[in-house]
Amino acid sequence: MFILNSNGSDPLYKQLYQQIRKSVLSGKLPAHAKLPSVRDLAAELSTSRNTVESAYQELFAEGYIYSKPRSGYFVSALDGEVAPLSLAPKPLKQSRPIKPSASYPFDFHPARLDPASFPSALWRSCFLECLRGSSRELTQYGDPQGDWGLRCSIQQYLERSRGVSCEPEQIMICAGLQQSLDIVAQLLKRSHASVAVENPGYHLPRAVFRNHSYDVVPVAVTSSGLDLDLLRASGSSIVYVTPSHQLPMGYVMPIAQRLKLIEWADAGGNLIIEDDYDSELRYQGKPIPSLQGLRPQGNIIYLGTFSKILSPALRLSYLVLPRPLLAGYHESFQGYFSTVSLLEQKTMARFMEQGDWMRHVRKMRILYKNKHDLLLQAIERHFGSKATVVGQGAGLHVVLQLQQGNCGEAEILQRAEQQGIRLFPFSNTCIGEPPEPLNLLLGFGALSAAEIEQGVKLLSELCY
Repeated sequence: MFILNSNGSDPLYKQLYQQIRKSVLSGKLPAHAKLPSVRDLAAELSTSRNTVESAYQELFAEGYIYSKPRSGYFVSALDGEVAPLSLAPKPLKQSRPIKPSASYPFDFHPARLDPASFPSALWRSCFLECLRGSSRELTQYGDPQGDWGLRCSIQQYLERSRGVSCEPEQIMICAGLQQSLDIVAQLLKRSHASVAVENPGYHLPRAVFRNHSYDVVPVAVTSSGLDLDLLRASGSSIVYVTPSHQLPMGYVMPIAQRLKLIEWADAGGNLIIEDDYDSELRYQGKPIPSLQGLRPQGNIIYLGTFSKILSPALRLSYLVLPRPLLAGYHESFQGYFSTVSLLEQKTMARFMEQGDWMRHVRKMRILYKNKHDLLLQAIERHFGSKATVVGQGAGLHVVLQLQQGNCGEAEILQRAEQQGIRLFPFSNTCIGEPPEPLNLLLGFGALSAAEIEQGVKLLSELCY
């Protein structure tokens, strides 16, 4: 960028000459870089063409630039030793290539999807249709709560598949669970000071609420889900739960326990944050109704995502607020803008309207059920009585409980990495010491049938 001072002692063409010369000698204008045309630079600087032409002619005469017929002026390649030392171009520092993420032949991370599962052709078709039909909207800021069409599609889907009873006005489109929780934490901090979380449980809610200065209180999880007696004793007025598929243990909260949790919220003006993160992936029994569906007018905030079925890279999730919180939401976030690309929101809406979403859900349910069953069979073959599976029947992972005599989590993780096996530490889901017996999280989404078989076999050989 060149700046000309009309009140300066030097003529304007001289100022421009000096600034271009300095940029050439310092290397800011590299050799053979094309300079703006006389007309364009004159317009940019709001000066006459004669000023720019005079500067270019002097630079050309001194060899700093050269011209090509009908192409314009270009920066000359200068010998650094000839140029003044203070202005000599510094050797370009070679930037280090981006370090690729570690690749594992056997990736048992619990949040990985099948590499070939994304419906590229269908998504591309919906994307292009929205691009052609939304040109006017793409020149404006979208609705802060998210695209209306997408919210309507989500409302219909949730009512049909999860029993969630809400209106599009209660739905906010978010960029993943992290942002959903950020909104909730900001919205509730005036009237609440602590939040109870499942232990073991997902680490992200703990981090988000701590960053908003909440007291985070761990509450133990039983085979029936969150321990309600400990919740009542915790003194917390908010609880974050994953009742349909507890993360990480995979427990399903029974209906009687769900009703007691709802009573806890209603009786004391408390709030439930229900994270229904992978409800589409249930392989056994009937669908489990959401807490929100059991008490639509209750103090329940419902969270959902497209990350577990479609793609975590899209950063598409949704938040359903109970009506009493809507006024506070609009007051707190009236000046905010949507953080999710409008084009991707419209693509997702089209994807759902055409029925592609439900077809994709059914296809993924079959795909992951087959992998789930193959994993259980491989564990039975290679671990036998040395391990017990917990939390099977849903989601993208199971928990493997090892019997006595294993070499401990740290040693297993180290040995596994040496063998090309990626494991997410179960201890990362715990506040305090992990419970006994030793647990391993085994995700199966990213693995092929052969990789599941070979990976479980290798794992069984290094655990003891």
